[in-house]
Amino acid sequence: MMGQVLRRALALIGLVWCLLSLNNLVLAGPGSPVASGPLAAGSIKYQFAIYYIGTPSQAPMTVFRSQLKLTPNAPSVVTTIPDEPTAALVRAKLDDSVQEHYAPPSLEMLHYFGRGLTREQAVAMQAARHALILDFAHPRSMSSSSYRLSLQLTEQVARATGGLVWDEETREVFTVDEWHKRRLDSWEGETPDVLKHTVIHAYKGDKLVRAITLGMAKFGLPDVVVSDFPWSSNRSMGNLINLLAQAMVEGASVGSKGFYDLDIRSIKHASVRQSQMTTLKAGSEALAHLVLVEGTPEDGDPRNRLVEIRFDRATGPDRYAKQEFLLGSLFGTEDSVAYVKHSEELLAVSRAAKARLPALREALNNGLQPGEHLLVKAPFKTPDGGQEWMWVEVTAWEGEVIRGLLKNEPVQIPSLHAGQMVKVNQQEVFDYLRRDGKGREEGNETSKILQRMQDAKR
Repeated sequence: MMGQVLRRALALIGLVWCLLSLNNLVLAGPGSPVASGPLAAGSIKYQFAIYYIGTPSQAPMTVFRSQLKLTPNAPSVVTTIPDEPTAALVRAKLDDSVQEHYAPPSLEMLHYFGRGLTREQAVAMQAARHALILDFAHPRSMSSSSYRLSLQLTEQVARATGGLVWDEETREVFTVDEWHKRRLDSWEGETPDVLKHTVIHAYKGDKLVRAITLGMAKFGLPDVVVSDFPWSSNRSMGNLINLLAQAMVEGASVGSKGFYDLDIRSIKHASVRQSQMTTLKAGSEALAHLVLVEGTPEDGDPRNRLVEIRFDRATGPDRYAKQEFLLGSLFGTEDSVAYVKHSEELLAVSRAAKARLPALREALNNGLQPGEHLLVKAPFKTPDGGQEWMWVEVTAWEGEVIRGLLKNEPVQIPSLHAGQMVKVNQQEVFDYLRRDGKGREEGNETSKILQRMQDAKR
């Protein structure tokens, strides 16, 4: 997942967008429940391209025509793609002036979305002059077979002519071997692993995060959106999005009021199902009760219908608590409780952490990097007058007042729930944890002492 600045820039680099069929348009407005029934459009259109560094090793159009003759059930070649194709079609065009008409993606973009490319290839691609542009279209009834055939045909031409493959929908560039590995090796029978055919862009809004898929149009399906969640939930939200996308490609049908029950055990693709089932934690039901509504498009989104996941059917006092509850029900949780008496060593480490708080407040208010987030540990009063110490993911920090989302499920405070928006005072903070989104952490030194104290009791 990537940051907002880069994501917004991607929409401005002059790439040709794939036009969707009229069947992808909906009359219901954003926020309205998705209509009951299947989500697929009546027809499917998408675009690939093959960029050439230098001169192609063979004439691309000649190779393209030869491969079509060798391909059983090959799409018919047309000069114009109709609004409602009734058969598998392809339109091919060799552009010898791509710098003017079909500019290659920037080095910055290739850093994030170049699959298998070397630095030298990425640099050389900036000067590319030739590209074979392939527009594919077919009716929904031919979705799986025609899409797979288009992947194979694109690979064959790219391999024979020495090109790099561009996926217009996901905005990725592949070496031929990487294209084969991701796009073709991951199928089980007629079922693709959707994760290998789509990407998720995540970026921070005013305070919280929005994530959206790119690439579902290749299956004639809407892209999936989740809005207003914390960075700490990024991985779980990504898994939720990917599971829903997989279920959609496998034929998911929405119930009334936009209700859909996502059951990991019902995923048909065995590798996808097992990869999730083997990582479930305590308390997981492998089931999520979702509400699907028509999504609201933003700048940089794919030109496709959007479906947004809502959490209204989950338990919780607010939307954030409902998110946390649903993710916990689907994937399980790892919360643990320790009952300890504060030692002088523990308090000394806590004082050192508190000394860092002004600098952390300044860093937060200046803007953290994409994926980076900050948590503080603070006390919450229990009904019997005691205290329960829990982590809060900070969303705002003004003066001494810290606002954020509770990240633990309280044991002794029935009025609070994980995910709930809470407020704490800076003076009461016991420790902090800063994560950079790449696996690196700073802080949380008190946990090492607490763990040692717990181990000593055993």
